[in-house]
Amino acid sequence: MSDNILIVLDVETTGLDHSKEKIIEFAALKLVNGQIVEEFETLINPEQHIRYSSINIHGITESMVADSPKAAEIFPQIFEFIGDYPIVAHNAIFDFNFLNQTSLALYDKEIKNHYFDSQQMFREIHPEEKSHGLDALLNRFEIEPQGTKHRAMADAKGLALAYPKLERLYYERNNWQFSQMENVRYLFERYIRIQNAIQIMQSELGDIKSIFKVYFEQGGAPIEATTGECLTYQSKTNFSYDFAQIKETLDEIGSLEKVVRLNNGLLDRIVTSNSLSEEQKEKFRSARYEVVENRNIHIQKCDKR
Repeated sequence: MSDNILIVLDVETTGLDHSKEKIIEFAALKLVNGQIVEEFETLINPEQHIRYSSINIHGITESMVADSPKAAEIFPQIFEFIGDYPIVAHNAIFDFNFLNQTSLALYDKEIKNHYFDSQQMFREIHPEEKSHGLDALLNRFEIEPQGTKHRAMADAKGLALAYPKLERLYYERNNWQFSQMENVRYLFERYIRIQNAIQIMQSELGDIKSIFKVYFEQGGAPIEATTGECLTYQSKTNFSYDFAQIKETLDEIGSLEKVVRLNNGLLDRIVTSNSLSEEQKEKFRSARYEVVENRNIHIQKCDKR
């Protein structure tokens, strides 16, 4: 039986756009059958400005990397360490894109390594988690932080300790899923029935809640269930505000970011549209602080034509 060898890695960068930004820190661990056997870590001089938004995340300043090896000097060692082994990273598309872009810039060739995205795996196994970031993964598997948060080696080592547990659950789930492939048509019918039942139950709950509302508006007293829950009634007045009039004041008191929730999907469409100048688009791109790959199924009415 051959060894299961994986490279668990993390990179820190000058910014988010892999076509323009550069890697400034690389850390990786070689896992053989789930055990850490070798480590590699280095800072890298990107020979360009590090965005303040990125410094606020990882804390790596330009002075910290000034005397570090440049990309052409250190990446032969990095790619030798990675080899042809599969890569594991949290939100792997980010790390992979930066490594691939570096390989293209230095050697005019793409990297061919297969990669596993531990964030996507975690999301599929535990969709109920409020967050699927690395911190949430480590908490789920009771892994203590391995150093300074958002530094490459600390994040890579934490992931290397959590990944064998994640991988085991993921493949147990996959094995069960593949065992159901012959039943997929029946399961889809069953899914629709459950979905419809949930919608009916939600309607029923809403109907009953409307009776509770009438009960309290008629002067009814709070009700306590035998299981300990208490049914009460609250009335709250809500106002609408003219944002243009209060924007400056919100900014003065430091509450603007709390009040305004960005519509990231709309912003992505604006950035890719023709309505902005290249300078305006660059301002939007420089404000990005995270990139996430989402995969979803969609259910809709089939075209009957």
